[in-house]
Amino acid sequence: MNKIIIVGGSRGIGKQIINELVDDNMIINLSRNKPELTHTNLTHHNIDILNSDLPDLEDVSSLIYCPGSINLKPISRISLDEFREDFEINVIGAIKAIQKYLPCLKKSNDASILLFSTVATKLGMPYHSSVAASKSAIDGLVKTLGAELAPKIRVNAIAPTITKTDLASKLLRNEKVIENMIERHPLKKILMPEEVSKMAKFLVSKDASSISGQIFNLDAGIVSFKL
Repeated sequence: MNKIIIVGGSRGIGKQIINELVDDNMIINLSRNKPELTHTNLTHHNIDILNSDLPDLEDVSSLIYCPGSINLKPISRISLDEFREDFEINVIGAIKAIQKYLPCLKKSNDASILLFSTVATKLGMPYHSSVAASKSAIDGLVKTLGAELAPKIRVNAIAPTITKTDLASKLLRNEKVIENMIERHPLKKILMPEEVSKMAKFLVSKDASSISGQIFNLDAGIVSFKL
């Protein structure tokens, strides 16, 4: 049974990833809030990724970093402090977790790191300057670390379009907005957390042992197609 660290598993996509993996893996969740789920395979550490000391762990096979932000404002209105906060939660927190757990990941025979990007790094979207800038750094990190840590550790990312989570609830605030968002996507849907968690499960499994340095668009066609 593999031991997987999930940073930010109490809500949204991270929560769904725990649900997807916990029956067959030992899950160590690191987040400020405790997950609602209780399971014999789930251990929780109450931490703030930017300000807390991370716990010492052994025999870890995968690290999944889920925290993110959706801070959509015109460039004239978003402050430098907001840019810094978004960059810290999306990028600095991920680097902190990777540096902490790199030694134990290197001991695994099938180690992987999974990060999260966004379709906004590839598709120019108004008001996305902060999230696009920080997640573009994640894209670069995936490529660089994928090369640097090969062949011992695989590094990939998932880049979702808007997903039906608590984080996106302010955007998906009513049925009309949801209908318009669905219509913008060529596959006429928005993403569900279960779809992301199944991709995450695949990418940290042995079935993905030949995949590294990739950013996978779960985009309902919005990046690839113009219809």
